[in-house]
Amino acid sequence: MPPLPSYGYGREHPGPRYGSLIHGQNLKDVVITGHNGTINGQGQTWWKKYRQKLLNNTRGPLVQIMWSSDIVITNITLRDSPFWTLHPYDCKNVTIRNVTILAPIFEAPNTDGIDPDSCEDMVIEDCYISVGDDGIAIKSGWDQYGIAYGRPSTNILIRNLVVRSMVSAGISIGSEMSGGVSHVTVENLLVWGSRRAVRIKTAPGRGGYVKHITYRNLTFDNVRVGIVIKTDYNEHPDEGYDRKALPVLEDISFTSVHGQGVRVPVRIHGSEEIPVRNVTFRDMSVGITYKKKHIFQCAFVEGRVIGTIFPAPCENLDRYDEQEQLVKRSSSQNITDIDYDF
Repeated sequence: MPPLPSYGYGREHPGPRYGSLIHGQNLKDVVITGHNGTINGQGQTWWKKYRQKLLNNTRGPLVQIMWSSDIVITNITLRDSPFWTLHPYDCKNVTIRNVTILAPIFEAPNTDGIDPDSCEDMVIEDCYISVGDDGIAIKSGWDQYGIAYGRPSTNILIRNLVVRSMVSAGISIGSEMSGGVSHVTVENLLVWGSRRAVRIKTAPGRGGYVKHITYRNLTFDNVRVGIVIKTDYNEHPDEGYDRKALPVLEDISFTSVHGQGVRVPVRIHGSEEIPVRNVTFRDMSVGITYKKKHIFQCAFVEGRVIGTIFPAPCENLDRYDEQEQLVKRSSSQNITDIDYDF
């Protein structure tokens, strides 16, 4: 199969990717459903060959739908995908509901659950995902290829999910987000037994933007790092990317965040090149396992905290009371307090 247009390069090798078990393109009004029956990708063979470097092309997703609209995927179990499990690419009006996605939590490389890629008008709800990479990863193209294709992911609602990811994150945006990602709402999410809960990742060379992102009613249970924003995820398809293509990160809010057994509740790692702007925290109380400092970590971030939150926020953020009256202005948004030792 030809490579995806947004990448112009296979994710793992130059050129084409292997076909998917279920593949469709230029479809309209299609339903995949089935009394919670299982589609088994039997990915073990693929993972082994990938580790042994025996594959000449990028592995294919288990289910891949491209350039399509009015798609419903519901009441099925998808397991052991060779690569990403469910990949809607450049699609519009997609509903994914009551889907269970499973893969081993270790040694099942790149088995993301759902990867909305340059998609518009999408709902993902009432799903259980436990996989060997990101539970959900919203994407829109990789460096210069994504910038050229220019198709954002926008208007995506994710709600009522239980997710586990011991290798990556429960819900990620990026790192391939060069076409832009905006107007994403994540609500009623439980992330348990995971390395990270929610993450935004990007790098110089990506271009594009991540903005108007709303997280609401998040619960973290035994998670190493809760909220992550990372701007130095330097993985590039080739040397042809523009190092001056800097992404914009702004208008990101976190409301009603709770949990227990979390080591680092927040790590927002902006940079001088890519500051993180207009971040809001409200109603946050996360039980922590690491009692020293470095538990609410910030660098090059500007925003606000409304009301009382626990643990105490970093000094980069303005403080407001519950009535949204300014209490204390931040002395500097550029204070850097990032600790990757844990």
